[in-house]
Amino acid sequence: MQWQYVNGFGIRMPLKYTIHGIDVSHHNSRINWKRVCQMQANGVALQFVFVKATEGATLVDRRFKNNWQEARKAGLKRGAYHFFHPKRDPEKQARNFINNVSLQPGDFVPVLDVERNDRGRVPAAKLISDIRVWLRLVEDHYGTKPIIYVNRHFYLLYIAGNFDDYPLWIADYSTDHPGDFKADRLYFWQHNEKGSVDGIRGKVDFNVFVCEPDRLKEICL
Repeated sequence: MQWQYVNGFGIRMPLKYTIHGIDVSHHNSRINWKRVCQMQANGVALQFVFVKATEGATLVDRRFKNNWQEARKAGLKRGAYHFFHPKRDPEKQARNFINNVSLQPGDFVPVLDVERNDRGRVPAAKLISDIRVWLRLVEDHYGTKPIIYVNRHFYLLYIAGNFDDYPLWIADYSTDHPGDFKADRLYFWQHNEKGSVDGIRGKVDFNVFVCEPDRLKEICL
């Protein structure tokens, strides 16, 4: 994996891979996207960003519009994600995303963030069914399969064996190699949540594209 501590970003990074990026939401406050795009450390520059767009049935991230526009202006490849609430109507959640996210050619396909089940209060069968509803509606609207973002625990509980034909983005900070996940559909690995980036206050989630660079087009519009 060629792990190396990259001083500018303040974390170890798997430099076997060449396409690195971050994900952000309103928790990262106001971002200076020009500084983000200009930053380089140990020859590594950030090339993409996933931006939180919506959550649940009605919430729109208050920084989404600005982050979405400015990231593109700065030259970063961008994607938008929806934070899924297990107790909210999946159709309304899909409409919330669709009504607020306009994708352009070159953008990443939509992303569904599944990482919450309120201590298991929603039965697994219902949660899986509701996830399927969201994915179907969003796929029908944009004409492409969304990416599923999930941590190791939720992957094993709800995704593995149920959504193996969807692109996968895994969050796993416990390993030096994302080898436990379905390799032919794994595209992104969120390997650290404590990085530092010029132009962003506080800690930042770091991700890497784990396929050959020419496969990036498989998950773009």
